[in-house]
Amino acid sequence: MNKLIDTHAHLDEIDDIEEAVRQAEQAGVIAVIAVGQDYGSNRKVLELAEKYRAFVYPALGFHPWSLDGLSAAQIDDNLRFIEDNVGKAVAVGEVGLDYHKRVKAAADKERQKEVFRATLALAGKYGKPVSVHSRYSWKDSFDLVRDSGVEKAVFHWYTGFSSVLREIIAGGYCISATPAGEYHEEHRRAVRETPLERLLLETDSPVTYGRETRYESRPADIVRSLGVVAQLKGLDEEAVAAQTTRNAIEVFGLPV
Repeated sequence: MNKLIDTHAHLDEIDDIEEAVRQAEQAGVIAVIAVGQDYGSNRKVLELAEKYRAFVYPALGFHPWSLDGLSAAQIDDNLRFIEDNVGKAVAVGEVGLDYHKRVKAAADKERQKEVFRATLALAGKYGKPVSVHSRYSWKDSFDLVRDSGVEKAVFHWYTGFSSVLREIIAGGYCISATPAGEYHEEHRRAVRETPLERLLLETDSPVTYGRETRYESRPADIVRSLGVVAQLKGLDEEAVAAQTTRNAIEVFGLPV
């Protein structure tokens, strides 16, 4: 069985976490990066990492979707919580920008950038990699990461322009492949264009995937991400699993 790492999962949002962990282990998953996105989920992923030691590893984040309605004091509180607990985390994330019109209506570009810069500064200060959300904001997200001086970053579920992808790769950063690569052409192109040494696997669970048949994902569905990369690269799954797992261990400094 291949040893796999789910580098981006919202484990705190899954109904039956115990069963999800059991299924993941049966599928060959040896580690899950549980990403936070606000004060509450950051607390939860820390608790899950304590409960599932040496399997769940926390990342503390501040998602652009979480900015709606927050006061400046609440933003500061969340940033302070991340800094106070960053030593327990393997990464800062999920953080980034989202230029979908609904998100921009709740938090405009400048507000999003201000918070993203603050989280990047924390990552740089404490030497942590970042897990980056960059929907419709690929160039701005990359520019802010590059300008921050953060050494390690993963642009998760990348679907953006090839020109920005080339900059991401040249900057020494990574992207991650999701089960959406089974049908989403922009994501498939990004996976094809990224060297295997710059690819990670993720599920973003419990996201719902599929076109004709829909399903709510779990970390065990990382085998679908593996299959996507193997198919698009024309490689056997064993080789892809070995390299992407090495990549994840290196990026996140995992003791596995």
